Amino acid sequence: MGKSSALSTRSRSRPPWAALLAIVAAALIWSTSFAVTKVLLKNVPPLTIGAIRFSAAALVLALLVRFQKGWRPVERRSALAMGGAGLLGITAYFGLENVGVDMATAADAAVIVAAFPVITVILEVAFHRELPSAPRLLGMVLAVAGVWLIVRHSASSGGSHRLLGDIVLLVAGVAWAAYNVVARRTSPGHSPLTSTYYQTVAGALGFVLLSPLEIGEWRMPTAADIGMLVFLAGMCSIAAFVLYNYGLRDVTSSTAVNVLNLVPVFGLVSAVVVTGENVGITEGLGCLIVITGVVLGAGVRSRPVERTSRASAGADHGRDEVSVKNP
Repeated sequence: MGKSSALSTRSRSRPPWAALLAIVAAALIWSTSFAVTKVLLKNVPPLTIGAIRFSAAALVLALLVRFQKGWRPVERRSALAMGGAGLLGITAYFGLENVGVDMATAADAAVIVAAFPVITVILEVAFHRELPSAPRLLGMVLAVAGVWLIVRHSASSGGSHRLLGDIVLLVAGVAWAAYNVVARRTSPGHSPLTSTYYQTVAGALGFVLLSPLEIGEWRMPTAADIGMLVFLAGMCSIAAFVLYNYGLRDVTSSTAVNVLNLVPVFGLVSAVVVTGENVGITEGLGCLIVITGVVLGAGVRSRPVERTSRASAGADHGRDEVSVKNP
């Protein structure tokens, strides 16, 4: 008993590298979505993109989730909780982000998004009593500074509604932070695929209800538009969210969000590789600072021991009850 407990404690104290790599992979996929969405917005309005993208993803997930061994629909309360996470992280976040970016600047969006971990820490303290360590806080600050160096050249642009756009982006940050907290609370006892399925169904429904507001802008999509929508649905709405939900099982919400600061780094690298864009010393330094900040923030423990133990015990007695019996 003592030996097994010691082994369990040692395993929990190790950095959850598999979870971190999964979130890094999600960040890599999501880094491609900005350019694709920007091109797609020329022909398809934002809420409609969300409705098509996530509805298609929900249909595919409805098939995939049923191929899981022993899968069965989750208890109603758990389904509603995961659906609530989907409304926060899919409908609310992506809808607000699109509006905010349209009114503000890309630089504003990048820097405000880099500050999302701080918002998430506040919610973690409020809901989980999880106080971040000094290295984690330093990592978050460095990540914000690095992102600023990467995007600072575009900071001077912006229209008359830039301040309002910044406020909308901050509200989007609260929605994304709340999604991480809620998704983490509802994930124990359920596979990442199952969690993503219920989240996506709810998120798609939210966009479907909102998309008629853009009916005057609807037009027949081109073949290229359909190809981009398929990419967004398959890679950005299914693969990336499954990877991210997998990562959320073993790291704190603020750590997961901090890793997403790699998105502008990946975006810069892809611009160099794909388009041959030149990168200055300042941007390169910004990338190094972001990576340093993410590494500092990732020098983490896994989820709290008490929580992990409860999830393990709950899994033995019933998968559905685990997701609703959290502090």
